[in-house]
Amino acid sequence: MASHRRPKQPSRTRVTVLTATAAAAVALSSQAAQAAPSKKDVKSEVDKLYEQAEQATEKYNGAKEDQQKLQKEVADLQDKVARGQGELNELRKGLGAVASGQYRSGSIDPSVQLFLSGDPDTYLEKAATLDQLSGKQADQLKVIADKQRRLAQERAEAARKIQDLSETRKALGDKKDEIQGKLAKAQELLNTLTAKEKEALQAKEDRANRSNERVDLGNDVPASQRGAAALAAAQTKIGSPYVWGATGPSSFDCSGLTSWAYQQAGQSLPRTSQAQASAGTRIGMSELKPGDLVLFYGDLHHIGLYAGNNTVLHAPKPGAAVRYESINNMPFQYGVRV
Repeated sequence: MASHRRPKQPSRTRVTVLTATAAAAVALSSQAAQAAPSKKDVKSEVDKLYEQAEQATEKYNGAKEDQQKLQKEVADLQDKVARGQGELNELRKGLGAVASGQYRSGSIDPSVQLFLSGDPDTYLEKAATLDQLSGKQADQLKVIADKQRRLAQERAEAARKIQDLSETRKALGDKKDEIQGKLAKAQELLNTLTAKEKEALQAKEDRANRSNERVDLGNDVPASQRGAAALAAAQTKIGSPYVWGATGPSSFDCSGLTSWAYQQAGQSLPRTSQAQASAGTRIGMSELKPGDLVLFYGDLHHIGLYAGNNTVLHAPKPGAAVRYESINNMPFQYGVRV
């Protein structure tokens, strides 16, 4: 008679090991899935990083413009202080010669002696003693005291400007680091794609750049002769690469292109997109004419030139060239007629 034995049950230890192995396999599968995002996810994240880099770029441009302005102001103030000190030294020298002559003749005025040995401001606080001076000497002392006060004010102003310049330079460095960090992270994400996926993305970008050859701009009348000239100048730069912080003539960021284009038309614009937003009359989309400035995104960190037929000419983003695009590709805010 055959025996009917119960099948041997796996030990608790074995079950635990199998369970742990299965869990590890699931975790590894999950990690592998997370480590290999889809091409669509990578493109979406890269586009977001490029937008953030452009926001930081406009702040960098503003800080750089402030730095250049402050550097000039500091240099002008330092020159002014140096000239003032030279004039003060000449005035003191002249008064000292008068006092020296009085001393040799034994008639030096005690008030002049007081001035030469101390602070003229202290002297002027004791204005009653001016009666002891000759009219010419009193006038000289007043001129010197006024000159000293102005010189002290100019030195204090120069010191404040130098401090502002130092803070601006730090802000500039911080923004530069932020931009480079965003771009480096975007490149890391792009490097996770396969060669085939990279080729597909690049082919799409190339098609967007080549679309300039067949764009229909319609026949809208330009906003002005100057606007037409600015647009014509920008059209000569189609195909030029986007480079953050660049203002031409061989590469541009968004506000660098618009400011360069208007400069060729004889019109100076501020450096940043936010500042250019106040460079003229604000208008709606239906009022746009070729040559008008077009602002995008809520914080106005992107700008281009209206080219006609709902098309904008702009420097889009890192890795792209100056080109035409539909005005509807970005969140339109308003136009500006310079």
